[in-house]
Amino acid sequence: MGSRLLPLSLAIGAFAADAAGLHHLASYLVLLAVVGAAAAAFVGVGEWIEGKGGLVRAGSSTLALVLLLLGSAVRTAAPTGSHVPVLAVSTLVLAVLCYTLPLVSSLRGPLTVPRVEAPPLLER
Repeated sequence: MGSRLLPLSLAIGAFAADAAGLHHLASYLVLLAVVGAAAAAFVGVGEWIEGKGGLVRAGSSTLALVLLLLGSAVRTAAPTGSHVPVLAVSTLVLAVLCYTLPLVSSLRGPLTVPRVEAPPLLER
């Protein structure tokens, strides 16, 4: 438990359901994403405390959980039959960005090429 892919895929699914006009389904997907995000955040923070994981992963998982909770609260407080609040959709997009932040930082890597020593020349 604690995979970041589950809440990420549920958040993307909720965004797609909103785009298709299935706002009721999107609301349930966001609620499911909150549960998965909580598990991922607990695992990320636990690994960071133990020294096994990075701060970026723990922080981004926790921030994504907060964003999904905020989006779920705004979504359920909206009047029935009205449009989806902009804040609810914005929190979904930001949560997806939070989950992809560690991937982007790991792909960045070192910008310099490591120096390789040449073998000594053979003498005749």
